[in-house]
Amino acid sequence: MRYPTVLSIAGSDSCAGAGIQADLKTMSALGVYGCTAITAITAQNTTGVRSIQGIDPSILKDQIEMLFDDIEIDAVKSGMLFSKASVEVIADAISKHKPKFYVLDPVMISTSGSRLIDNDAIVAVKELLFPLSTLLTPNIKEAEVLSGISIKTTDDMEAAAEKILQAGSKAVLIKGGHLKGTEAVDMLFEAGKDGIGVRTPFIETNNTHGTGCTLSSAIASYLAMGEDLRSAFMSAKDYIIHALYGGKEMEIGHGHGPVDHFYMLPHASFTKQ
Repeated sequence: MRYPTVLSIAGSDSCAGAGIQADLKTMSALGVYGCTAITAITAQNTTGVRSIQGIDPSILKDQIEMLFDDIEIDAVKSGMLFSKASVEVIADAISKHKPKFYVLDPVMISTSGSRLIDNDAIVAVKELLFPLSTLLTPNIKEAEVLSGISIKTTDDMEAAAEKILQAGSKAVLIKGGHLKGTEAVDMLFEAGKDGIGVRTPFIETNNTHGTGCTLSSAIASYLAMGEDLRSAFMSAKDYIIHALYGGKEMEIGHGHGPVDHFYMLPHASFTKQ
């Protein structure tokens, strides 16, 4: 017997709402064993990012190789990759070890608006990682950068997805939380198949820090547990909606707080302000 296991390759978020910390919380909540390889360390809180230090690519490589040498990895999820050198290390590892699933979350800009990746790294992601990915999960702003298309409508989302699929990815999930309107629309497109979308009412909350990391980690987790891509998307969407509702009234910090990754568990106590 063993746990379904997911490797997260991403940056560390010191306030633990996004990045590696959000990935581990999500995986733990869903009953998956999470491993990590850290690409960068950030000094941040709920109001923004103060500084970032990338991990030496040789150390990143050793983290990944040590895990694959010892543990059966069912799925890989990557988030903030920071530099071209990091992207090259990850591309080599994915090509070498060939995990069954690779969910690529192209993290470029934080919730507070801080840039998290340089232009050379974006080019490398498109050239090296798109063809290796099972699924790409950009938000609206990231999809605009990756496709060169301004996205205002669901038709624009489909056009952007076609561009991204043509660049080599097998499937793309465009997260529509930044789309104007009364509903959030997430749309999944797979090469050669009709797209599917999920519409949900916008949840009135300031606690949206790490929603993208959480959703992509949940998809990787459900894939590791044996669900197909469309089912994993629907299951992960259900999880993130409940996590948003669960944390919408809580106060963590003075900016964008986290979702409640463990909404299904009883909380010990609440401190009312």
